[in-house]
Amino acid sequence: MSDSQRHRIDTWLKHVCLFKHRVDATEACRGGHVKVNGQRVKPASPVRENDVIEFYAGETFRRVVVKSVPAAQQSKELARTMYLDETPVQERVDIVTAIFRERGSGRPTKRERREMEKWRG
Repeated sequence: MSDSQRHRIDTWLKHVCLFKHRVDATEACRGGHVKVNGQRVKPASPVRENDVIEFYAGETFRRVVVKSVPAAQQSKELARTMYLDETPVQERVDIVTAIFRERGSGRPTKRERREMEKWRG
């Protein structure tokens, strides 16, 4: 494979504006949060057209299909045409009801405490 066809996954994620900084994309790859075609990848792994990329941006799951591989950073409008977003619809959790409990319901269980701490931050 020639150098003109080879693109790193972390730079592709940055070039199509899915991550704000390349360092963030690199850390996501190192942390095992990025998968290409179902396989966890390193930051220097190659990316090609029609690859399926799944990753977590914060707590949000994203799934995209590569349509083209840009040579350099793109504008946001053009970058959105470089991939096909197949992210599944996620249910919205009402944070207020997730954190607060009814008065008089007793002490929270260990599991309930963990859930409350997860939502608090």
